[in-house]
Amino acid sequence: MRILGLVFTGMVALGLAGCGSTTEQRAATGGVAGLVVAGPVGAAVGAGLGVVTKKN
Repeated sequence: MRILGLVFTGMVALGLAGCGSTTEQRAATGGVAGLVVAGPVGAAVGAGLGVVTKKN
């Protein structure tokens, strides 16, 4: 049950990493989502994902 919760939380964090109109907004959103999910390391990963996510 715990694994399912972690997977769901990770999917939400990845979804939030793509939010925003500019690269800075996506990095900030991804960083906050990562911080909530996994602490400082998650913030770094989330911000990185936000930067490389391209908005179509």
